Amino acid sequence: MCDKALGKEAHTDDNSGSRGSPTGERMKPGMHLKTADTIVFIGDSITDAERHRQACKPLGLGYVHFVGNLLWARRPELNLSIVNTGVSGDTIRDLEHRWEKDCIAHGPNVVSILVGINDVWQLTMEPALARTASTPSEYEVTYDGLLSRTKKRYDCQFVLMEPFMFCRDRSNAVFNALMSYIEIVRGLAAKYNAVLVPLQQEIDRQIAEIPPEKWSGDAVHPYLWAHAWIALRWLEATGL
Repeated sequence: MCDKALGKEAHTDDNSGSRGSPTGERMKPGMHLKTADTIVFIGDSITDAERHRQACKPLGLGYVHFVGNLLWARRPELNLSIVNTGVSGDTIRDLEHRWEKDCIAHGPNVVSILVGINDVWQLTMEPALARTASTPSEYEVTYDGLLSRTKKRYDCQFVLMEPFMFCRDRSNAVFNALMSYIEIVRGLAAKYNAVLVPLQQEIDRQIAEIPPEKWSGDAVHPYLWAHAWIALRWLEATGL
């Protein structure tokens, strides 16, 4: 059965309903979504999660699937449009290249972003890409530019999700490098009054009792239950 929002395709591209309202409510814990609001989730493979672009599972099989369906179940009268435009392997540069088509074109009321782990991976683990990989400085400038550009078009609110690893080895090169990117996301969340989903912080709190191999087979891509866990953290952070 297809993922739908009460008769509306979850990945609809139409312009019906409320899109980027200039006087929309700011998204804070305890917020109230409006009828026909559009929430765009954009990012890399963790957001993508095997979504079918034009087929029956536009939300994928990951945290966006859980968030979207829980929001529809909790507030069916709002007829929310939930859009997943995650693409496996994406870096912040990739998001910039497709931002107009995969974010702004949807007229979002809320934009949720999870990106960074591929930037870190290329910088630390891919010698052929390291020289041209996005540094923390470029990551910050590009990310900031996307938020600023979107804010000029729509009075939407942002949900910024910390990039993360399921790791407790502080000597791990990727994990160490990731910390700089996480700090950037935290700073941008403060700058734009965005909702921050502190995923790495929450993982760090539980990793002693729940070892990395229980969360993921490769320290990055969550198992299904961990996707559900991420969805709960998203809902808690937004107060929805």
